[in-house]
Amino acid sequence: MIVARRTMSADARYRRIAADIRARIEAGEWVPGEPLPSRQLMAVEYGVHEQTVRLAYVLLRRTGILEGERRRNVYVAHPPAMRTLADPDAPWPYGAETTDRTPCKATAELAARLAVDEGARLRREVVECMDPGGRSAMLITSWWRPPRRRHASFVVEVGVGPAAEDEARSLGLLVDTMVYRLVRTRLDEAGRPVETADLVLPMDRWLIRLSGTA
Repeated sequence: MIVARRTMSADARYRRIAADIRARIEAGEWVPGEPLPSRQLMAVEYGVHEQTVRLAYVLLRRTGILEGERRRNVYVAHPPAMRTLADPDAPWPYGAETTDRTPCKATAELAARLAVDEGARLRREVVECMDPGGRSAMLITSWWRPPRRRHASFVVEVGVGPAAEDEARSLGLLVDTMVYRLVRTRLDEAGRPVETADLVLPMDRWLIRLSGTA
């Protein structure tokens, strides 16, 4: 029980420090691109162990307030560019990296989306799309039953929900941060689904503006 209380106290301490640093940044004490004091100096200022400041800096990096690598200076991040997604089927114009190609079996939801039997063998691909500055901007997870076929049209459902742990890690978000989640299903000329995908977009970096013609 004593260990648990100490763990909770340490957790609350670094989160409090992170919140205070964020407030100081918002007040203009440090501006985008400016390095923060070293962990050692901040530890003295807050009267805590250097490790506590390190955890606060890690949290602020994950939430996009700070940038910088481990064991180096961190600095105030520039605000992320707000982009508008108008065509969720358009090729991504910037850098992208395929991070996973592990096959899987169709869950009940994927089976319904692809009009296949539950348990059917599917191909899966996870692509992390970067903005021009190299920051993760969108995560696309696609599923299809091989072979991969060309599509003639697509449909999209737009929703909002919490980021899963792996999605948050890829996008530099906290787990359960609310994100846009677009379900895009590609169709062949007969209107049959040939591929479905989840597009996950951080809400602080994107506007969604979809339009079409009748």
